[in-house]
Amino acid sequence: MTGAPDTALPLVGRRALVTGASGDIGQALALGLARAGADVALHHCAMADAADAVVAEVAALGRQARAHEADFTRPGAARALAETVLADGAVDILISNAAVERRSDWTAIDPDDFAAMVSVNFAAFLDLAAVLAPPMAARGWGRIIATGSVLAARPRAETIVYAALKAAQSCAVRALARELGTGGVTVNVISPGAVETARMAELYARPDFRAKVTAKLPLGRPAKPDDCVAPVVMLCSEAGGYISGADIPIDGGWAAGDAPTAPLPP
Repeated sequence: MTGAPDTALPLVGRRALVTGASGDIGQALALGLARAGADVALHHCAMADAADAVVAEVAALGRQARAHEADFTRPGAARALAETVLADGAVDILISNAAVERRSDWTAIDPDDFAAMVSVNFAAFLDLAAVLAPPMAARGWGRIIATGSVLAARPRAETIVYAALKAAQSCAVRALARELGTGGVTVNVISPGAVETARMAELYARPDFRAKVTAKLPLGRPAKPDDCVAPVVMLCSEAGGYISGADIPIDGGWAAGDAPTAPLPP
């Protein structure tokens, strides 16, 4: 795609792979990219119905979509997925969003949980990029965005593995940004904070939990999945073409610190 970008549909002619597209944030990102004009390949793990529903929504927007299943805890699965998607056509945008978070006492971390988190939250990102980035660079244009977490900046003991892997992912993003920039490929991270997803609905329905979370957030509310969409679309468009190696917090200011315990005077 060359020439002046279409500001109304800035991603027309682009094709994206979104991993973890059956979850709330992944769904929102996939649909946001489609609304911006991109065709979308959707990855899921054992959530075919949810992925197929997103495929139908993307198709209703007039964009092409296809669902692919892969279990990133299995060695080689991420590379195989990337190769399968690439066989269907060029991939211009990679949204590495799939994640696994398993909380536990940090002194008694289950080895299988540890291995699964390493595989899904870190190794899969590198494997996907290793397959998809070189063709992007060969064409002189590409966008790679990983979904991080506020926990990389504000870790807790019960999430020590997940938080450390998200920090490692941010390090890898910076390294790849240096490596791939001359090929016209940008590499960035978005880091959501407290997000009100369907998986968290029961907790957020509890007034005590909602109040406890909200009290920490400088902007005074948890995020919705759609709050992640506009930054990603911007990074994927020509408007974001000079941003690379960045970690963009989408956390209502939480990474900067907890909200004041008392409101400021008028």
